[in-house]
Amino acid sequence: MERTILFENQPVWNIPLLIGLICVTVLFTVLVKYYTNIKIKQKQPLLFIISILIFYLMIGSPISVLSHISFSTHMIQMSILYFVVPPLLLIGIPELLFQRVKEYKFLRVVAKIFLPSTIALLFFATLFFMYHLPVIIEVLTQNSLFHNGYMGLLFVLSFQMWWPIVAPDPKQRFCNGSRKRYILLSGMILMPACVLFIFNDFIGGIGNPLLMKVTAQLCIPGEISSINLPQLPIDPKFDQPLAGILMLGIHKIGMMVTFYFGKRIQNQQEESPCVCGTYFHYR
Repeated sequence: MERTILFENQPVWNIPLLIGLICVTVLFTVLVKYYTNIKIKQKQPLLFIISILIFYLMIGSPISVLSHISFSTHMIQMSILYFVVPPLLLIGIPELLFQRVKEYKFLRVVAKIFLPSTIALLFFATLFFMYHLPVIIEVLTQNSLFHNGYMGLLFVLSFQMWWPIVAPDPKQRFCNGSRKRYILLSGMILMPACVLFIFNDFIGGIGNPLLMKVTAQLCIPGEISSINLPQLPIDPKFDQPLAGILMLGIHKIGMMVTFYFGKRIQNQQEESPCVCGTYFHYR
């Protein structure tokens, strides 16, 4: 579905998405009150609600127009969607609630297609890197259904990628040693996409026609019409390297925030036993 951007930089709010997220939040509130003794104003459920709010701000509100200003602001949007929203949302799900609702039939179906965390991480990193290749983004931007499906798949994979670190079930989280190795692996696997942006000057910088095509199609997608985007005081030559640096930085910040809230809310213990697999299971 195309989004219409009006004059004077007033983009239309995504009302259907807003209604859907409100329904999710109301359902979450009802389930928390029904299955747990946690009050909705406590820190854990508030994190869930905050993650929903951030998600909407990133893709359904007028703030989302900022992602079309430059490649670096586009990367900020994607990094927040994949490195901040998923862990906060998972931390916001109380363990008792998860233990009760995981018996629902539709969640059992989801569990059957849940990938091991390492496979999900590799899959996510590969798709994320491919997304910023000119030939891939050119194909995706020609069809909004394919493009939205691709972005949706990345979002789902990001949850599986974060699962062994902040899963609602303590038995499905990595212990300290395995967690550190997994984090190191995630940084190494995501590095190629960052390098592609940071060192683009070596292949012609902003003057490279392939990179110019990527920037044009990502920052000014075809579904946007009639818009006067504000200009950021960023030299175009440094826009893509800055995007790579921002991606690394937000990934690191996402890890730090995750550990901070994870230890205080989920009460993760360093001596807790390691798990062998990271499937979404029902044992």
